[in-house]
Amino acid sequence: MTYAVVAHYRCAAADEGEVRDALLKARSATRNEPANLGYEVHSVVDEPGGFLLYERYVDRAGFEAHKAAEHFKEVIVETVWPLLIERTVTFAEVL
Repeated sequence: MTYAVVAHYRCAAADEGEVRDALLKARSATRNEPANLGYEVHSVVDEPGGFLLYERYVDRAGFEAHKAAEHFKEVIVETVWPLLIERTVTFAEVL
């Protein structure tokens, strides 16, 4: 069953450009993963430093493979996450 991830990130306004660039880099790399069906990065309207990610994978194992990818560690874990002041993630199965 298709597996979806919705992540809401918020960083300080001073870090917004760096986080945006990193998320776009992650989008590019993730879209090349065999199990990825879509990876969208959104800037939240009226919320400086706010981002919304919508990701879809063929299944949960595909998402787990994404988390194990070197680019995930480098771009998300080591670059984006340290700059965040808020992070919420929802996992869902597409009906």
